Amino acid sequence: MLHAVIMAGGSGTRFWPESRRSVPKQFLPLAGEQTLLQQTSARCRPLIPAERQWVVTNALQADLAREQLSGVPGARVLVEPCARNTAPCIGLAAVHLLHADRDAVMAVLPSDHLIQPDAVFREALATAQSLVQDDPRRLLLFGVRPTYPATGFGYIERGAPIGNATAGAYAVATFREKPVLEVAEQYVASGRFYWNCGIFVWRADRILALLEKHEPDMHARLKSIAASLGTPQADGVIAAEFPQMRSVSIDYAVLEREPGSVVLEAPYTWDDLGSWQALARQHGIDEQGNTVIGLHRGVGTKNCIVRTSGDHLVATLGLEDCIVVHTPDATLVARRGDEEAIRKLIDALRERGDERFL
Repeated sequence: MLHAVIMAGGSGTRFWPESRRSVPKQFLPLAGEQTLLQQTSARCRPLIPAERQWVVTNALQADLAREQLSGVPGARVLVEPCARNTAPCIGLAAVHLLHADRDAVMAVLPSDHLIQPDAVFREALATAQSLVQDDPRRLLLFGVRPTYPATGFGYIERGAPIGNATAGAYAVATFREKPVLEVAEQYVASGRFYWNCGIFVWRADRILALLEKHEPDMHARLKSIAASLGTPQADGVIAAEFPQMRSVSIDYAVLEREPGSVVLEAPYTWDDLGSWQALARQHGIDEQGNTVIGLHRGVGTKNCIVRTSGDHLVATLGLEDCIVVHTPDATLVARRGDEEAIRKLIDALRERGDERFL
């Protein structure tokens, strides 16, 4: 059966100060009334009902995940003892899936992406499941046709079509790292490249076999965890073994080292909601180029993103190309093109002991 594995352990630092360590962006309603996590779960149903959905998060957010996804059984919320990137995360989920369903096919989904329409996404997942069932060795990746020369995404170059070319499935020719602008422009112009959106479909036993091949130490620790499931020792074994795994993405651990992956062109619209800039794409702009969510009055304000909380008024005079985010205990004012500096700000707060703002 097809299971959803929702990865929800990210910190969402680029959405500070609204996104915090205890309530990062996937638990916030940044694009609609539901939180991003709730939207991800709802998007899968009814193709993947709540009882076949799994959430991987950390101890600080596990209760919040259970609260927001009340239909998902509490035992399906898996807790990582520490952050170890996507390969250990997916491996941990895979051993749990196989404990419940020895023929499990897993759809691996980030919890903080915006995808529309939901029905088209489910149809694409069903197509991916069929491709994996046709050949259990397949590792299927979704690729998003680029709409601009993004330098912040990895790219997938497609090769020969798989089966019926109208299905939009192709052999993966190469994986490419985040490019400089000139190279990204070449990728877009060629028509052969997709954004790697981090959505995967494969059999749980297949990905574990490939982790055994390419990451034998990680697999040995996952094997120990698998042997403990269903026993009183399981939590202790996970706490002992998981932090010892190499912190590495599934892309580096397996996908870029194992030939034969398949990329399926995504028929849905996709946005990774990676930073405050995404609000302009999702909420639109006014005649002055501003995106405003909340209570704002501006004079001579252009090309700004303003998000306020409650009934607090943010007033701006002569402000251009900035991001202004107000929360009850912290306010961010930043140049719009320098959002990466938010990471430096978080580091500075941590170094100065301002933990209450993190």
